[in-house]
Amino acid sequence: MSKTSATLLAVLLGGTGAHRFYLYGAKDFWAWIYLAAFLIFALALILAQAPHSIAVSVLVLFPLSIFAGWIEALTIGLTPDEKWDAKHNALSAQQSDSRWSVVILIVLTFACGFTTIVIAMARMTDLLLTGGAYG
Repeated sequence: MSKTSATLLAVLLGGTGAHRFYLYGAKDFWAWIYLAAFLIFALALILAQAPHSIAVSVLVLFPLSIFAGWIEALTIGLTPDEKWDAKHNALSAQQSDSRWSVVILIVLTFACGFTTIVIAMARMTDLLLTGGAYG
């Protein structure tokens, strides 16, 4: 299993659990939880087009599966190569050789995560204090 591929999947498609399916297969319980949470987020996005409650707004503004995917991207990317190989490549001759691509993915993850959380907090504050008058 490639550490770089797993990190890339977690950054780009982490909300759907793609990295978990890649690492552990279709029998992984948490991969299916990610997928279910992402589908709930997608449904909330559709429901948000019509007048809705604050619960729908929270679901839309805080996509938990995507945030969890980004946290796992950081965890995967920051795992030392030796520890990664012991866990995921123990039965194969493949050795991880993380280079700058993993570092760039980690920086991208921080940038996306921080930006998304700040935007979500600003929008939630707008919704709670002004009823959404500014957006």
